[in-house]
Amino acid sequence: MILQTFIADNSALRDLYEHTQQFVKKELIPQVKTIEQQASIPRALWAKLGEYGLLGLTSAAEYGGQALGYFAQVIAMEAISSASASVGLAYAAHTSLCIDQLSRYANQQQKDTYLRDLISGKKIGALAMSEIDAGSDVMQMQLTAQRKDDTYFLNGHKMWITNGPSADIFVVYAKVIDDPSSAMPQSNLTAFILESHFTGFERAPKLKKLGMCGSETGKLIFNNCPVPSSNILGEVHKARHLLLRGLDYERLVLAAGPVGIMQSALTSASSYTHQRKQFNQRIANFQLIQAKLADMYTALNSSRAYLYTLAQACDQGRLTYYDAASVLLYTSEQATKAALEAIQCMGAKGYLESSLVSRLLRDAKLYEIGAGTTEIRRILIARQLKYQYAHVRSSNTS
Repeated sequence: MILQTFIADNSALRDLYEHTQQFVKKELIPQVKTIEQQASIPRALWAKLGEYGLLGLTSAAEYGGQALGYFAQVIAMEAISSASASVGLAYAAHTSLCIDQLSRYANQQQKDTYLRDLISGKKIGALAMSEIDAGSDVMQMQLTAQRKDDTYFLNGHKMWITNGPSADIFVVYAKVIDDPSSAMPQSNLTAFILESHFTGFERAPKLKKLGMCGSETGKLIFNNCPVPSSNILGEVHKARHLLLRGLDYERLVLAAGPVGIMQSALTSASSYTHQRKQFNQRIANFQLIQAKLADMYTALNSSRAYLYTLAQACDQGRLTYYDAASVLLYTSEQATKAALEAIQCMGAKGYLESSLVSRLLRDAKLYEIGAGTTEIRRILIARQLKYQYAHVRSSNTS
């Protein structure tokens, strides 16, 4: 297994892998069908994630974290997603989008107030960035915050928020209005820590989706919602960097979700084709089926190699925005292909709505849309290549 090569000299990561597998087998797999049917993750499962130490892998030990880094986060994300992509997505939103931002940018008082409950699983976290008219062009967000004394009043909405219907703690991005008569600069972002009980905060009914049905997604409404100035994350007007850098870490960790889906697709297709018989022999004996399995295996392990290499680079402080976009671009598209091939291998049985592989296809498609669509990821990569070409050309002519 390719992971063993990457973690052979790291006993902490080897232990984490075994620990995560125990959680998946004992706690998660028995609940997957119920989670999908009820379109909700039980609070008790969040507590179990906390008990297993899986919610604070990038956070300091003083808050209950493991301080193992992003490679550890990727290992856990892949394992969880191989059993339930829905739980994997919710897990990433809680850890990478909420806990990680607080661990990196919160002040001491904020960390003391929020991190322990989030890392223990007592409370659920989320990040609120996108809006109905601000998805790929997220800087066009219109949620506003206006200060009065030591309080900021938020007005507007957020949309497509993972964990939104059930989260207790939110990191919310908004634009602070200093002068109501002037236009807001597009880069004028401020991050706030919001608690679900704050006055003026509401949630619309959760959204029904094509896939990732067990992961709750919803719209958040802010109607003159007061947030104390002590709950500003970082500095006023200076959260653009927090948002963009957070997207890099998000894309890296999310890239492990499609890898988990690919593993599940390959396992399902291989198992079925080695049992199914047609023309008096197992269909895995047919070379066309063998080619599909071989291609799925190759795509899975090339995705793993790329992902694990970047996870190691991230822990060494060398993750770039274009590589983060690239790895999610690659793994997401490969996961969709793997799910389609698994359905093809299983024929009519795979096409049933109740089949695992049809769920994998519906789940995989989300990763080509969330955290910046595949089109946006390609733009980011191409922009960097254009810059590199111009730089090399300038150096050669000078």
